[in-house]
Amino acid sequence: MKRILILLSFLAASFLTLSAQEFTHHTMKHQGLQREYYLYIPDNLLPSRPLVIMLHGYGGTAEGYRPEMAQKAKEHGFALVVPDGWPSPVTGKKGWNVRYPKQEGQKSDDEAFVIALTKKLQKEYGFKPEKTFLSGMSNGGEMCYIFAWRHPEFFRAIASVAGLTMAWLPEENKLPSKTVPFMEIHGTGDHTSEWTGDPTGEFGWGAYLAVPLAVGNIVTMNRCSYEKVTELPLLDPSKPTRQVILHQYLGVEGSSEVRLYEVVDGKHSWHLDDIDTCEEIWKFFEQYL
Repeated sequence: MKRILILLSFLAASFLTLSAQEFTHHTMKHQGLQREYYLYIPDNLLPSRPLVIMLHGYGGTAEGYRPEMAQKAKEHGFALVVPDGWPSPVTGKKGWNVRYPKQEGQKSDDEAFVIALTKKLQKEYGFKPEKTFLSGMSNGGEMCYIFAWRHPEFFRAIASVAGLTMAWLPEENKLPSKTVPFMEIHGTGDHTSEWTGDPTGEFGWGAYLAVPLAVGNIVTMNRCSYEKVTELPLLDPSKPTRQVILHQYLGVEGSSEVRLYEVVDGKHSWHLDDIDTCEEIWKFFEQYL
């Protein structure tokens, strides 16, 4: 039995490695900067040609990022693109310019880059705007909130993991009139992106909202009028798996669904021990195909 388990683990790891190798590396010039991205188009791409943009976290890189999502792309037939952030002039770490103190002086306009990249892929490969989705973790999740506030018309649905609403975002922008379906997966024990927020910026990322308040803003802009709460089944009851509570915010016609997956005592992670994050993201996106 032990040998069988080892073999299965090896095969699973090999499958993820193969998926990562099937990405193609590309560059594009944007605002004088040489930007990079990795693209995977599965052989079984759905006729609707869905595209998912996935943004890595601060200090991460696009190459080899989240092979679990590549596996879902292969299983479900959607294209996946993972662009690279730009290095901070302060730390040299790659990320998305959301005005962290650690990004002071960073010149990259990453909102414009993501838009330009998405339009480029739509033009070159025939991906449709109404079948294009955005996801991201941590710093990439911050970009998800920025797009929900500032460019809600650009993606069909948005999914953030461990993302935050920076305090400057609601201060500088009115609630948009257009809605976009949105979901957030976040651990209550996350001490990198604090569930309870940071009003003074003492943790080093700048001031940001508490997660329930950040999601609440999206609920308001999406004109949701009631909440449905569900305790999801434990992913693996035989292991120390954390409880995940799904808050679904819904409304009448003209509203857009919002979801908050509350991972009880969950840390700053992709939460793979507690929830099939990639599957939940794709299931959320898939309903809008």
